[in-house]
Amino acid sequence: MKIVISGSSSGIGQAVTRSLLAKGHLVWGLARSDQSSLVREFPSSFRASKCDVSEFKALDRISQQITSEWDRIDSIITCAGIQGEIGKTLSSDPLNWEKTIKVNLLGTYNCLRALDLPLAKAERRAKIICFSGGGATQARANFSAYGSAKTGIVRLVETIAAEEKNRALDINAIAPGAINTRLADEVISLGEAISGKIEYEAALKQKKEGGQSLTQALDLIEWLLSDKSDGISGKLISAQWDDFKSLKANQGTLGNPNSFTLRRIT
Repeated sequence: MKIVISGSSSGIGQAVTRSLLAKGHLVWGLARSDQSSLVREFPSSFRASKCDVSEFKALDRISQQITSEWDRIDSIITCAGIQGEIGKTLSSDPLNWEKTIKVNLLGTYNCLRALDLPLAKAERRAKIICFSGGGATQARANFSAYGSAKTGIVRLVETIAAEEKNRALDINAIAPGAINTRLADEVISLGEAISGKIEYEAALKQKKEGGQSLTQALDLIEWLLSDKSDGISGKLISAQWDDFKSLKANQGTLGNPNSFTLRRIT
């Protein structure tokens, strides 16, 4: 497959990139940081562009660059994100709060919007995977910007799935789990006074115990890219808690519009 990944230079995004390259996929990585080491390591299968996903014009230019070298895109995976502004919402920095929304939510939209035309030429059923988690399903005190953006990504995924239901396209959001990355380090470095007692202690425990398995998140991505997940779209799937490989067999649950997404109980 020909896959575009945002946030490919570090953390989970880089782990996803390496995993897909190892499986023989062609990957085009988008990141603000330099990716020359990955280009040297995978010269025939990895391409890279430096950009800020919160700026649509940059994504539009890169889309043209990609289409000049690739005849199509088969999948888009949006991993780019920042934890951003942390602290009580009503005393937070408005500009940093806005930036958090722009990078996480607007950055996801920009990637999907700018790359839609080459994605429409996918060799088989096109696949979009957007990273959510981090407060999308429940409130996280002191993380309102991050949580709001991640919740917005889920609703964006649901909406596109509804709009494109007659197209050969599956779009889903995934929650990778509490995996040890720089995000946990940020929470610890800011301390209990800013991050809050619950988040601070959870991050300390996560670092001490090693966090949840990255393997499960990589397995979920591989499954969503495969034909085994064809027809599953508009869902929020947890790598750690959902038995995703049995989803298609459970048509009753899968067909319920209130399952595997965000809903209120009435």
